[in-house]
Amino acid sequence: MFKSALAIEITEEQKAELNRWLRAPSTPQGMAWKATVILLASEGVPNNRISAKTAVSRPTILLWRKRFKKGGIKALTTIEKGRGRKPIIPATKLEQIVRDTLETKPENATHWSTRTMGKRHGVSHTVVQDVWAAHNLKPHLVKTFKLSNDRHFVEKLNDVVGLYLNPPEHALVFCVDEKSQIQALDRTQASLPLKKGRAGTMTHDYKRNGTTTLFAALDVLKGHVIGQCMKRHRHQEFLRFLKTIKSCVPKHLDIHCIVDNYGTHKKQEVKDWLEKNPCVKHHT
Repeated sequence: MFKSALAIEITEEQKAELNRWLRAPSTPQGMAWKATVILLASEGVPNNRISAKTAVSRPTILLWRKRFKKGGIKALTTIEKGRGRKPIIPATKLEQIVRDTLETKPENATHWSTRTMGKRHGVSHTVVQDVWAAHNLKPHLVKTFKLSNDRHFVEKLNDVVGLYLNPPEHALVFCVDEKSQIQALDRTQASLPLKKGRAGTMTHDYKRNGTTTLFAALDVLKGHVIGQCMKRHRHQEFLRFLKTIKSCVPKHLDIHCIVDNYGTHKKQEVKDWLEKNPCVKHHT
């Protein structure tokens, strides 16, 4: 017979956190058995029975019971002073590797490699690889960016972002865009691709009806979409779609349409219609 042990006092939050450790597949084994020990101890299970169930010695169980009682869950993840593997490479050198990767370039090369950086600091290329991976550094990749030459770019940016983050009251914000040159296909099943020994295939009722243009407006608040297909992509079709949006929105609400900087959106006919309908506001 096992003698019952004094149960550890544990809060519901701590219990839920320990159970999350056990459920997570990425939890290290060292943390998993500690969580098991504490959960069993909180139920008053004797230390000998905990030892038999977890294959952990009784003195070790007593040690972690004591540490948990003193420091809570944080004590289960804290490495005591003098324990654990000692760092072989000083932290200052690791910081210098990161700094040199970001701020310098090697001679006769466009970027650092793991071996050239390792040679510079007297470490292996695998150490440099681990440091780069930990800091998500990829000096072999180059990204480009383009600045707008619009004088009012900052004002327009603040206007559009402000509408997204803080929509005005008694109004609806729509993100409007067009997708042109969509193939209007009539078929009962998608065509099968060309492969070795077989030609590309299509159903007997396959028919091409030319191309179409999709006009769509996304209601930023509710996520609803107003869509309409038209044969052409001109300012006349865009005006017709603006009228469709207006007809779908209750009359007591203003409409804010965010569109890109396309020439169709800036036609004089579009501007004239917007002036006659002040409830519809145009943001580019």
